[in-house]
This record gives sequence, C-alpha cells and structure tokens, in this order.
Amino acid sequence: VADMADTLTGDGPFTVFAPTDAAFEKLPEGTLETLTQPANMDRLKAILQYHVVSGKYMASDVMGMTSVETIGGEELQLTSENGSVMVDGAAVIQADIACTNGVIHAIDAVLMPE
Repeated sequence: VADMADTLTGDGPFTVFAPTDAAFEKLPEGTLETLTQPANMDRLKAILQYHVVSGKYMASDVMGMTSVETIGGEELQLTSENGSVMVDGAAVIQADIACTNGVIHAIDAVLMPE
C-alpha cells in the first residue's frame, strides 16, 4: 500500500499503535494472505490507517485521553487503568518508542475498524 508508505515517511508528526509480531500471529490463519490480495487493498489500507494518528502523543498524553481520531477518520477508544493503556481493547506493551517523525507504541493485538 504505497500511499501509506508515503504518508508515514512524511514530516508528521504521527503516533503509530504498532502491533507486535505476536499480535499478527493471533490473527486467524489466512487473514494476512487474504488482506494482501489486490482485491482487498482498500480494506488493508483502512486497517493500516486505523493504527495511525496525526500528532505526537506520548504515553503521558494518551493516559489522559478517552479517544483519538485516526488518519482514516475513525475513532480509537483509549482507556487507562493502573498505569496501563488500552487502545480499542489492545494493550500498549511498550510505549514511547521515538522516531524521527513521531512516536510508536507497541500493542498486543491488530486493531480492526468496523
């Protein structure tokens, strides 16, 4: 999904909720293969956009928020409890990974827009 690569290499800043390899392994068998077929590129793009937010939100920022809008125009629900942050039900397992145009938070599940 080339235009996503162009977006993410732009100036930003962006906040990316990035699923870990283990999160991808939790998907039903065949899901990734199906999503990467040419006929499903729009769905794949929507899923990728669902993990990216315009603006740089560090963990301390996210802790005080209840929702945030993705670059695809969808809303992610944020909750925090006992120092842990959940993004649409996925746990942030590593926060505040700095990058040149924003920040990455590793999550334990792949987020799926409805």
